[in-house]
Amino acid sequence: MINREYEKANTLSDSNKRWWFALYTKPRSEFKAAEQIQAAGVQYYLPSITKVKQWSDRKKKVTEPLLRGYIFIFANEKERIISLEQYSVVRCISERGRPAKIPEWQIDNLKKMLSTESDVLVKEGLVPGVKIRIKEGPFEGVIGTLQEIGNDKTLAVTIDLLNRSVIAHLPKESIVEIIKG
Repeated sequence: MINREYEKANTLSDSNKRWWFALYTKPRSEFKAAEQIQAAGVQYYLPSITKVKQWSDRKKKVTEPLLRGYIFIFANEKERIISLEQYSVVRCISERGRPAKIPEWQIDNLKKMLSTESDVLVKEGLVPGVKIRIKEGPFEGVIGTLQEIGNDKTLAVTIDLLNRSVIAHLPKESIVEIIKG
């Protein structure tokens, strides 16, 4: 009897814990999914960038999702299920048959990188290289992988679960520290 009460109490406390989850959306429905999730009262993060697009007759600033097809939610189990019921959401990204939880530091790194005015590029696949932490500069506190493309140094921040890396040019004034294994 005592064990069942303990299990019940444990289950209730787990249901209130909140985690970051990645949801897969219908094609070109990331912003619609964000509206629906917000209307359901669930906290979300949709990383987006503004680009200047050029057509033959005009130029226009367009806001696009950074990671096409994905939106992140910070939710408990009940909120995750509510989010999955939204029309624009296809499914939750899972790992070994369970909803995959994204470490908060990876979402924080992504937010820090997008808060600067640097050009960013998304690269599929994990990027090999040296793992670093930025000690000073606009990306201070960000942990990522150092890349060198020609003479430019770039920083890649990876969301392991999605197998995607966000790459930004590392300003010259940045001071980096190598993180060992």
